[in-house]
Amino acid sequence: MLADRLKTLAPSSTLAVQAKAKELKRQGVDVISFGAGEPDFDTPERIKEAAIQAMRHGHTKYTEVGGVPELRAAVCAKLKRDNGLAYEPTDVLVSCGAKHTLFNLAVAMLNPGDEVLVPCPFWVSYPEQARLVGAVPVGVPTQEATGFDLDPEQLRAAITPRTKVIVLNSPNNPTGAVFSPASLAAVARLAVDANLFVVSDECYEALTFEGRHVSIAGLGPEIKARTLTINTCSKAYAMTGWRIGYAAGPRELIRAMTDVQSQVTSNPSSVAQWAAIEALVGPQDEVAKMAGEFDRRRRLIVRGLNELPGVSCIMPKGAFYVFPNVSQLLGRTWRSADGPATIRGSVASTSAPTITCACRTPPASR
Repeated sequence: MLADRLKTLAPSSTLAVQAKAKELKRQGVDVISFGAGEPDFDTPERIKEAAIQAMRHGHTKYTEVGGVPELRAAVCAKLKRDNGLAYEPTDVLVSCGAKHTLFNLAVAMLNPGDEVLVPCPFWVSYPEQARLVGAVPVGVPTQEATGFDLDPEQLRAAITPRTKVIVLNSPNNPTGAVFSPASLAAVARLAVDANLFVVSDECYEALTFEGRHVSIAGLGPEIKARTLTINTCSKAYAMTGWRIGYAAGPRELIRAMTDVQSQVTSNPSSVAQWAAIEALVGPQDEVAKMAGEFDRRRRLIVRGLNELPGVSCIMPKGAFYVFPNVSQLLGRTWRSADGPATIRGSVASTSAPTITCACRTPPASR
């Protein structure tokens, strides 16, 4: 009774791990969850207060499908302030999180058989969303030796007559890589020369620890005309549950994505939209404080991982992820209270295994 597209769809592994961790907690197990990428900070009070005031002022009805004009203007102001990108509100779409934004793009742009280049390791939803609309995701390897930076030549080699889109994610989930300006410039030239479209997922922009964040759309008018820049309030403002993501790009594409959204969800939450306005245009002090704490944590956990026998880990330059290399442990056996167990897995040329797990908290004395 199910559609054929469901035969190849893999459920989100990160959300599955998160659900498992929550279930263990309900059972009384002391758990540290390494599932969904979610800040452990609370949403800043000024943003919560903006939502309260929105409710008191009656902003609880349907809004424009693509977001209230005030929020789309706030997105334009943010993109100009932080990225040097000039857009009009009609070039902006606000959706129910960046994942929703990405799926609107897939429905609006991809035809069955179109190929989508995805540098890997990659976030789990990029290939699955392409498959849902009949497109073909193509993983393009990056190398640990370069800090998982983009490899323009590998991307060039992966292009076929069916290639339509390149998906970029910097800072990257799951490696924490920040793509270098030189690599981004090379990919921009490649996209223009090969007539490809670029989707630039910049959700972790605020968590760039080394150097400044670079938006590929800011590298010139030609690449800007073929780039959709995607961001969200989730990571920078600890607003994961508010579900506000946004995109800016060519007006015709934004209009098409808005039409798709009009038939699926209508507008994002009206109250969350007014909270997002405050997040984007209000004081940004909390963002810097959270980024500073994540910076301290990345150094701590990378140092700890590199002290483990058989484990190595490069220092990520952004986001709140680390990507340890455990290839030396594959095939080894250890003995636990439940009996012997073997670490199984493989290291493929186009991807690498991500550690996503729920584990019991060790005693404080260890």
